[in-house]
Amino acid sequence: MSEELRLVRRITLKLIPFLILLYLVAYVDRSAVGFAKLHMGSDVGIGDAAYGMGAGLFFIGYFLLEIPSNLLLSRFGARRWFARIMITWGAITIGMAFVQGPNSFYVMRFLLGAAEAGFFPGVLYYITQWFPVRHRGKILGLFILSQPIAMMITGPVSGGLLGMDGVLGLHGWQWLFIAIGTPAILLTWPVLRWLPDGPAQVRWMTDVEKGWLAGELKKDLDVYGQTRHGNPLHALKDYRVLLLALFYLPVTLSIYGLGLWLPTLIKQFGGSDLVTGFVSAVPYIFGIVGLLIVPRSSDRLNDRYGHLAVLYVLGAAGLFFSAWLSVPVLQLVALSLVAFSLFSCTAVFWTLPGRFFAGASAAAGIALINSVGNLGGYIGPFVIGALKEYTGNLASGLYFLTGVMLFGLLLTGVVYRLLERRHALPAEQFAASARSAQPSART
Repeated sequence: MSEELRLVRRITLKLIPFLILLYLVAYVDRSAVGFAKLHMGSDVGIGDAAYGMGAGLFFIGYFLLEIPSNLLLSRFGARRWFARIMITWGAITIGMAFVQGPNSFYVMRFLLGAAEAGFFPGVLYYITQWFPVRHRGKILGLFILSQPIAMMITGPVSGGLLGMDGVLGLHGWQWLFIAIGTPAILLTWPVLRWLPDGPAQVRWMTDVEKGWLAGELKKDLDVYGQTRHGNPLHALKDYRVLLLALFYLPVTLSIYGLGLWLPTLIKQFGGSDLVTGFVSAVPYIFGIVGLLIVPRSSDRLNDRYGHLAVLYVLGAAGLFFSAWLSVPVLQLVALSLVAFSLFSCTAVFWTLPGRFFAGASAAAGIALINSVGNLGGYIGPFVIGALKEYTGNLASGLYFLTGVMLFGLLLTGVVYRLLERRHALPAEQFAASARSAQPSART
């Protein structure tokens, strides 16, 4: 194994498992509302449309504070800023246990989005400070493993916690929010204690290795023509940022539209809350498989857009058949194909912004892309909830998501023509870059 791969593996082992754990907790916090909805609605009077709006309001708060949060992260450092985010989202998640109706549900979901704003794009920006471009696909694939793992955990855990109805006078859905909010608060101290702000602060890299990494990141800056705006807010007016934000929208709209309604869909198969939880975990196993395979293939071939196009086609097919078929087992197979495609799309997509931006411009650009894209988290649950209330079934919502994925396929071609032809790294230059200077042996 080369010195480069040894160093990349060491950085990965030091950082990525801990980051996976943190985002796993975040994703459980934001998604457990789909299981709480199974009983919370009847207990406090929240209908399908109100649930869809409340579920989506998370992303409005997220949208409004995403960019300020990422710029503050760039100023204060990852360690302190991630700790601040975690303690606030944990406290608000626990507060979700005490909503009294639609209005308080709306307020708490909005506040939860505002509290969590900046964490995911902050980690994406953080990764750009540790890994050269050619390694980011597989690294992002590993990090985004936290999403399907969180959904796998959320199902069975939520089903069990919903069974605590009546314990100490609380409903099961109240215990659910209390239980999932607590780990975020408990993890605040480990973040402050163990997470380094950047390569310069760590003792497990030699000066030679730190110099090599800085040189490789500088080389990416030159080879890919990455932009560092004098004022990072100027990145928000860059047409590439705006185009990538639009490109990301179909992915988030489909992931959250499906994810927040998946427990309701699975519940229609029949079975207890616990069975619903376990069955809901099945598609996410295939999401994990996709994240272990597709981003590595994308890195190896230096191909992003071809992979994204295939994934959009597979996702659209899975959504269509999950709505059209009426046999639960076949619907589950189709939903598994959707999960495979959507999570893989996320990892491959997030290799793109780092090809165009660096430094504080990357922080601002990634934040805008994620905040605009995550408006899909509002649109998806709301539209599906409204369609379900109007038609009486979830199939109409799944057909809507099918159209969204086909729109993403169309955008793949548009973005490729406008960005990739001008900025793509030629295959020969990519190969030469991958073979270039290795870090010297450690002394």
